[in-house]
Amino acid sequence: MRTEESFAGGSSNETDGVKDHQIIIKSEDLSTPSTLAGLQTDEQRKVLDTVADIRKCGLESILSLPQLVVCGDQSAGKSSVLEALTEIPFPRNDNLCTRFATEIILRRGASNTLTIKIIPDEKRSLAEKERIKAFEESITDFSELPLLMDKAKTLMDVDSSSDPMSQPRAFARDVLSLEIEGPSRPQLTLVDLPGLIQSETKGVTKADIKLVTDLTDSYIKQSRTICLAVVTATNDYANQGILDRVRTFDPKGERTLGIVTKPDRLPSGSGSEEAFINLTLNKDIFFKLGWHVVKNRSFEEGSNTLAQRNATEAEYFEQSNFSKLPKDSVGIDALRTRLAQLLFDHIKHELPTLQSDLGKTLADSKSELEKMGERRSTLQECKAYLMGLSLDYYEICKAAVAGYYEDNYFNIDADRNGVADDRNGRSSAGDEDTDPNDDFSPLSPITIRRLRAIVQYLNTKFSEELRTKGHKFIFLQPDASDALNEPLLNPDGSLSPESPPVKKTNDGAIAWVKEMLLKTRGRELAGNFNPALIGELFWDQSTKWRPLATIHVEQVFKICRQFLEGVLKQKCPKDVRARLWPTLFQDALDTRRNGSMQELGQIMKDIESYPINYNHYYTDTIAKRRLARNKTTLAQCIKDATSYEVTNDGTSVDVDKVVESYSHRIDPDMEKYSCEEALDCLLAIYKVSQKVFIANITTQVVERHVVRGLESIFSPVAVTTLSDEDTVAIAGEPAASKRQRAFLEDRIAKLKEGEKILQKVIRTA
Repeated sequence: MRTEESFAGGSSNETDGVKDHQIIIKSEDLSTPSTLAGLQTDEQRKVLDTVADIRKCGLESILSLPQLVVCGDQSAGKSSVLEALTEIPFPRNDNLCTRFATEIILRRGASNTLTIKIIPDEKRSLAEKERIKAFEESITDFSELPLLMDKAKTLMDVDSSSDPMSQPRAFARDVLSLEIEGPSRPQLTLVDLPGLIQSETKGVTKADIKLVTDLTDSYIKQSRTICLAVVTATNDYANQGILDRVRTFDPKGERTLGIVTKPDRLPSGSGSEEAFINLTLNKDIFFKLGWHVVKNRSFEEGSNTLAQRNATEAEYFEQSNFSKLPKDSVGIDALRTRLAQLLFDHIKHELPTLQSDLGKTLADSKSELEKMGERRSTLQECKAYLMGLSLDYYEICKAAVAGYYEDNYFNIDADRNGVADDRNGRSSAGDEDTDPNDDFSPLSPITIRRLRAIVQYLNTKFSEELRTKGHKFIFLQPDASDALNEPLLNPDGSLSPESPPVKKTNDGAIAWVKEMLLKTRGRELAGNFNPALIGELFWDQSTKWRPLATIHVEQVFKICRQFLEGVLKQKCPKDVRARLWPTLFQDALDTRRNGSMQELGQIMKDIESYPINYNHYYTDTIAKRRLARNKTTLAQCIKDATSYEVTNDGTSVDVDKVVESYSHRIDPDMEKYSCEEALDCLLAIYKVSQKVFIANITTQVVERHVVRGLESIFSPVAVTTLSDEDTVAIAGEPAASKRQRAFLEDRIAKLKEGEKILQKVIRTA
């Protein structure tokens, strides 16, 4: 088998005993061959010009552009196909184009020129990129091409190194760009990739094999790439890895065209020849774009001109068994026409989505640049930037705390129940105890922006939880049949705030009070109770108030912190945010949190002292409970004293019997009487204190220490108190930010230019 001749200057080493030889490129001008003239219809030119102009804007590294990529296994004949397609007499040997990707750009221009550039790999150092980007050479005669390509090869450190400190490499991720212009050149761009390598050799390592495979994958996986999968007839196509690669990324074969090379190396009439003919007829491996066959120059024909090569190919397809194939599926001329139409149709189809992608990328880039704000190189620029930023922050925070949501900030990306996740998949708001399916959930990004609404929601939820879960016991009516339950305890034995109230029957409640009564006995007379008993009962009943209040305050604080982080994330770049937060926000928030916890502690000290009350609701509640208990007893007595007779009156009530029955129902047990009275007092003072406690937590803790005044943390007044050193330290642009700004400005300029080009062609389409 003969190793394919690739583009380069120098000798060509053939295998299988074939002697070395050197191809000498004769002086030729760069005029366009007549065989390319058929590619230049007005409609094709307009559409193909569009992508060519977009590439010229430098958008190829930003957007996936429609392109033709020639790929295949090593020695499959790719480079010869590319040479025949473009009709450019490249120098050929084994050492160059199989080493890195080569982009060939045919363009219309005022004069015939060929320009060589190198697009450096993104992983190279900045110094290497600058060194490689500086290389640009132009020629007007093909005889100068070998020398220029050798220079480019050296710059990429392939087989040799231009830098004594760099090690030569077998392959490179850099892209060699050959731009050929001429008055009648067709607009066509093709990319030739290094051939896939199947096994290690003396000069090829596993790392080299992986590099070539990864490079190939990076091109063919792009949805707008048409893959020209080249397979050689000198090897069973089932053993050629390129077919597996393209079908991995294009399983339906919608954007792959198969190309068979070296059909003349097959024995005429053999089974292998028949297999390749069937392959070309799409009977084995199906590609929607079909297959094509071309005949490369043999070793003996190496010195033939491109015109002689085309004539020899045409003669072969007239006389060989491949003559049974359709004429538009064989020969380089038919392939060239086929590819031009294919690329034209492909670009035309992709233009609307390309415009959409470009618009989205442009909007994202503008937003990112806007976040960076104005340039910040001097002290005055830094002060002006922070003043403007603080004013935006102040207005948004003030509106959010007051509950005025007219600003666009409160309405963008509104998602009623949406959840915003960070890069690690964690929720950007709320906590694990909040149901994301709630109609108004702290997990919703729009909810966090509307701070007053979420604080009101959480306060209401806290009030409801304290009302329904804040008491340790719930006392059932005497005739209630509810099943009793056990409390939920923490690992340390304390009552969990998540524990539902423990149900107690009337007898169980009296027993609980009696136990406390015995512990608090003083000198009071029998039938009375020590006033300290009410405090003991109240403290036990309100055990869960502190943990429930702590959870609520922490949750509101967490929401406020996330709100502030969201404002800064929306309004300023990451580097400023990283410096601004520890300088102003962290200490202010720590102070607020500590203040809220201290205030909560003071309130809890009041709760843990003996209850004090001057609210008439307390005595009203006691009176109502006593009256309800007496009404129940009286009702039973009346029922017992009522007789039902068949008379005109219907029923009769013996009043004396009622009075006698009621007097006998007075329980002589003085301790039980005391327990009932104490229980009435407990329930009354609990209700009064509960209302006061909820009001104190929401106003004195949440409002006073957590929510109120959030806008003052980073107000214009706060900015004026910063020292010059702190101002520059916070707002000054580091070198990385300056590079990012320059990158975004360049990106936006390219995208705007590309947008104009696309709008123009779509309007006239």
